[in-house]
Amino acid sequence: MPEIFELNKKYGKFTALDSLSMNITENSIFGFVGPNGAGKTTTMKIMAGLLKADSGSIYINGEDILKNPKSIRDRIGYMPDFFGVYDDLKVSEYMDFYAGTYYIPYAERNELIDNLLEIVDLTGKKDTYVDALSRGMKQRLCLARSLIHDPDLIILDEPASGLDPRARVEMKEILKELRDMGKTIIVSSHILPELAEMCSEIGIIDRGKLVTQGTVNEIMNRIEKKRIVKAKLSFGKENLIRLLKEQKGVKDITENADDVEFAFEGRNDDLVSILRNIIMNGIPVYSFSENEGNLEEIFMTVTGGEENA
Repeated sequence: MPEIFELNKKYGKFTALDSLSMNITENSIFGFVGPNGAGKTTTMKIMAGLLKADSGSIYINGEDILKNPKSIRDRIGYMPDFFGVYDDLKVSEYMDFYAGTYYIPYAERNELIDNLLEIVDLTGKKDTYVDALSRGMKQRLCLARSLIHDPDLIILDEPASGLDPRARVEMKEILKELRDMGKTIIVSSHILPELAEMCSEIGIIDRGKLVTQGTVNEIMNRIEKKRIVKAKLSFGKENLIRLLKEQKGVKDITENADDVEFAFEGRNDDLVSILRNIIMNGIPVYSFSENEGNLEEIFMTVTGGEENA
């Protein structure tokens, strides 16, 4: 859940989605990345039942929601990139209104609203008018609104757009908490470094097609076919370099001020063997780690350097 197969959508002569297919792991945060006009918002709106696809299938729990769109109403929470709030309502009234749209019984609403406001850290704003909230608070309120019916899948289109650094951190922590509660989250964002840190997996879309999918490091390995490893040590660099030159899969060894860096082509087991040999030879390495991939570099590579969105 969910699984997308051969999804197509055109606006006149413009192809927004071109046989898009991808699978999203349950109980994960999936980052959706692509240039302007790549098809991210179109895909999200189709998944949320707000837009009709020309053809294709989207399965959630084995059911094709394109054939039965009403079946997804209680399973999906959707937060668009541009959302509306009713400024003349208090926060509690705003939440109560949306609870009513999902026919949640009156007797259950107060406790439900209190719980959701606690999740998004707005408990102290319950009696505040929506108009008086900061942008970050309004974003969190709209996230709480999308959770009012306890959906399994949450679709968030640019939830951190326009937020200051503190508000982005708060949003990121909330999404991680929701994932830990068993939710599956699809999120698009302009802020690629934070998306890479937060997401279990990334999907990059370009011209309506899925270009690549996986963790940041997996995608980086596919692109470069090599991994960059850094070993830090206080002394003995000459011995380390001598040993590394004898190891299978080690290339491009570089000596820096306080570490030795090298490119590695091979399996994890081979990398473990290299570390074991370093230790057995008494070389005083106090840190041995693989450099994490950079999502911005990946994005520029697979999309040909187009502007991100």
